Amino acid sequence: MKVYAGEDPISGKRHYLTETIPAGRTAAKDAEKARTRLLAQVDERRNPRTRATLNQLLDRWLEMADIEPTTRMGYVNKLNKHVRPVLGKLPVGRLDAETLESFYASLRRCRDWCGGKAYVKHRVEGEHTCTAKCQPHVCKPLSASSVRQIHWILSGALSRAVRWRWIAVNPAGQAEPPAPPHPDPHPPNPTDAARIINEAWRDPDWGALVWLAMTTGARRGELCALRWQHLDLAAGVLTLRHSSYLDEHGALREKDTKTHQQRRVALDAETIEVLRELHGRYLDRLAQLDVEADPTDYVFSPEPDNSRGYRPDTITQRYGRLATRLSIGSHIHALRHYSATELINAGVDVRTVAGRLGHGGGGTTTLRVYAAWLSESDQRAAGTLAARMPPRPVAPTQHRVASSPYQRIAAELREQIVAGRLRPGDQLPTVAELAAAHGVSVGTAHRALAVLTAEGMVNVVRGRRATVADACDENSPDDLSGNPA
Repeated sequence: MKVYAGEDPISGKRHYLTETIPAGRTAAKDAEKARTRLLAQVDERRNPRTRATLNQLLDRWLEMADIEPTTRMGYVNKLNKHVRPVLGKLPVGRLDAETLESFYASLRRCRDWCGGKAYVKHRVEGEHTCTAKCQPHVCKPLSASSVRQIHWILSGALSRAVRWRWIAVNPAGQAEPPAPPHPDPHPPNPTDAARIINEAWRDPDWGALVWLAMTTGARRGELCALRWQHLDLAAGVLTLRHSSYLDEHGALREKDTKTHQQRRVALDAETIEVLRELHGRYLDRLAQLDVEADPTDYVFSPEPDNSRGYRPDTITQRYGRLATRLSIGSHIHALRHYSATELINAGVDVRTVAGRLGHGGGGTTTLRVYAAWLSESDQRAAGTLAARMPPRPVAPTQHRVASSPYQRIAAELREQIVAGRLRPGDQLPTVAELAAAHGVSVGTAHRALAVLTAEGMVNVVRGRRATVADACDENSPDDLSGNPA
């Protein structure tokens, strides 16, 4: 059964909806039902308008989507490496939730989509002489975070396909990606942070970069794009406007910050002094080169005249080698975590921390990523408040409920002391006598005396009988009748 459904917007050819009806006595009746159903889809515009493949959709979507350069490169890399080889030739109309979820599950088993087959992974493609780098393939699952990113990329492309009426329903909206991973930042502890700074300061300019990363929490791309005109050392303010990145050709470029907003970060006195010394070394080099200072020069640069900024991956690799020398498991982004956690531990509010880090959403990201440190900070705050509270009042005697044997013994002695039948300095019965009189153990009698001692009504000296305290008339609580003693 074939029904005309218009012109394919991709190929320009006539597009038909087809359905195969099995032979049999009811074939004619079934064919008429199928024809009616397909015509209804065409009339209600619920039919796919094209036989375009997922590759064709992705090409068209990337051509029209307004995406940041670095984001686009990440999308293209994931699509080319994981999606196109497996699903690229599949018609968009045949994609469904089951296909996508099966695809995600396969990526979680092996990122190379090996299908469980054993093979040798060669270091290069084509004919070559194998070396030690050509080794048997070992399955490595793709992280849940990367699979979720692939899901949202496909969801965006398929959502555009629905808008263009290439398909009627977005299958990614019905598919379930892996659960989001729990944020687990690993900032260096204060001891390791001190070791990192000391090692970095072997090169003072490199040490200044690591120091600024720790104190401001700036991203590596923002540090690479930082210029002297963005620093106001007199006011102690750093303005982050741009971020460096490498384009698809490996050329160093600059773009807006991740949140597309500039932010001003206050600097402490020590950091200002570090940057003053850094600026002094920069001016000394320019004097030796007989070059005038330029406010647009970079703050951190591999060039003597600071005319070119660092590549972000250079910063990552150099820091990685530093951490390896110190046997510290750390990466450059961990310095950003260090800045955030130290601020939170110092009691700085979340909105201020989010502003310094450049987190969007009014601190939502900060709360999600650093929830553990916020919890610890909250516990310390509770302890601080408890230490500043006034002393807790002792409940009046008349409200005490003598429910346990030791409490009844303590209540009886307390009543005798308050009524004056036992006066200051009088000796109390021995522990053995109290135990025998009340039919309890010696330990229970000891506990009763401990209660009265804590209230300041009885003095207990090792090796002697307990006596009524001298100041019991002044310090004892109200008597059982409610009148002051």
